[in-house]
Amino acid sequence: MAAPIVIDSANDPRIAEFRDIRERDLTGRENRFIAEGTVVLRMLAEAHAARRGFSAEKILLLRNRVDGLQSVLERFPASVPVYVAEAKVLDGVVGFHLHRGVLALGKREDRGEAALLDALPERALVLVGCGISNHDNAGSMFRNAAAFRADAVLLDETCCDPLYRKALRVSVGSVLSVPHRRGGKALDLLLALAQRGFAIWTLSPHGKTDIRAIPAAARMALVIGTEGEGLPEALLARFQSARIPQSDQLDSLNAATATGIALFSMASTMGRL
Repeated sequence: MAAPIVIDSANDPRIAEFRDIRERDLTGRENRFIAEGTVVLRMLAEAHAARRGFSAEKILLLRNRVDGLQSVLERFPASVPVYVAEAKVLDGVVGFHLHRGVLALGKREDRGEAALLDALPERALVLVGCGISNHDNAGSMFRNAAAFRADAVLLDETCCDPLYRKALRVSVGSVLSVPHRRGGKALDLLLALAQRGFAIWTLSPHGKTDIRAIPAAARMALVIGTEGEGLPEALLARFQSARIPQSDQLDSLNAATATGIALFSMASTMGRL
């Protein structure tokens, strides 16, 4: 762990990447991201140490949080600088009151989709997102994937970035532990999975098969669409479809909730739980 470096000015160039983070959330960071909160910082430390394709570049903390984070900070190499500031300075840097007082700048390696798919085990469960634009749903889907032991998450090009600060926080850092790839068209992603022997199940309120009746397979993929519009008809028609039985008083479930129920059912069918 590097010795903490005190920051006395919000304009210090050494912490420029943390300045006005809400605005920069919207414009992107070119494979860099902001990890916020103790839990996500701990997950970043684990990902960095395990070389999962993520690394930390620098850390910025509220000064009175340092002692309580010693065990986490010690997991980072000494080459990762740790900056500390009083609350007034820290708030001036980020542009709002940061009550958690814990930030890190991370970087992801740009690994290809084929490399991820070819590395999947012989028995695998994959979650595929299509058009997931809500960051809360994206984060919750990763949390569900981690909870029910999915081996990977694939997001098509119309999905939001799961490394967006809020999505990463909602996922409680699971975005850093579950292998994933974002990009490409949904159909291409599913065809790539089909070529690798995956039984592909789309989820829809009008799906033909009760989610509890899906037969077990060595490799299974669950496909989730955005709330409201759901999955495109072309995908529903091309692949097997499943539904979660529910009251007729509502037409659908929240995407994150539906993902959790369906992953639980599929993981149970595969004997993972």
